[in-house]
Amino acid sequence: MKIAVVTDSNSGITQEQAREYENLRVIPMPFTIDGEEYFEDINLTQEEFYKKLLDENAEISTSQPAIGAICELWDKLLVDYDEIIHIPMSSGLSMSCETATNFAGSYGGKVHVINNRRISVSQRQAVLDALKLAKEGKSGDVIEKMLMESSMDSSIYIMVSTLKYLKKGGRVTPAAAAIGTLLKIKPVLQIQGGKLDQYAKVMNEKTARLKMIEAAKHDLETRFKEFYGKGEMILSVAYTNCEQKANDFANEIREALPNIEVAQIDPLSLSVSCHIGSGALAIACIRKL
Repeated sequence: MKIAVVTDSNSGITQEQAREYENLRVIPMPFTIDGEEYFEDINLTQEEFYKKLLDENAEISTSQPAIGAICELWDKLLVDYDEIIHIPMSSGLSMSCETATNFAGSYGGKVHVINNRRISVSQRQAVLDALKLAKEGKSGDVIEKMLMESSMDSSIYIMVSTLKYLKKGGRVTPAAAAIGTLLKIKPVLQIQGGKLDQYAKVMNEKTARLKMIEAAKHDLETRFKEFYGKGEMILSVAYTNCEQKANDFANEIREALPNIEVAQIDPLSLSVSCHIGSGALAIACIRKL
């Protein structure tokens, strides 16, 4: 069977990278910036996004891809492919997964929407797993089952450099943000099962980095002990507008955890970036099928 894989730009996979795979398509996430519509990696680059966010202090909001555009892509792909594996961002962070699931029901089982609670680098790995399984000849049902069974086998820890955007999004109160800024508190957030929650509060970036590495090490030795022992776990680093800091952080991780691969160092998707701002660092523990 010929199987196509579809994801969105929350995966961090660019349009150029997607063209390296014949059967992969990436749907660009839409943004409204000062009343104008933009699409990630189409008419909005990472550099342009941060210029608008930081230099121009623009009003930025996100939305889900138009279902009409998604169905049009599915229809086009099903001319040449037997089935589609559709991997949107986590249902815990967007309604796009639920919307796609509802419309997939009218495709007679040919479209498999995977709600495997992933975003950014963990979502990217799910896409790479799906491509690998499709290449091995697995059916859509089998790929869906395997991706769903591994849905909770990842965790992400994020150090936020500023509280401004969390305050703007209502995740912290203005008073807490003001106190946190005054005391130079660096919150560490976690994404487990597709939901963004607070993990820890620390007083400086160095401590935040250590806290994230300790959290990843703890997950590898507890939650993911079985997969870690089999060599099925990888680490990834993600960042917002601070590539050099991300490379330095990756080197710290390699020194602290020399027995596991740091598979990639990628920018966080813009849908996450607009809620946490510039200068954020993240470490992800991900099971690789």
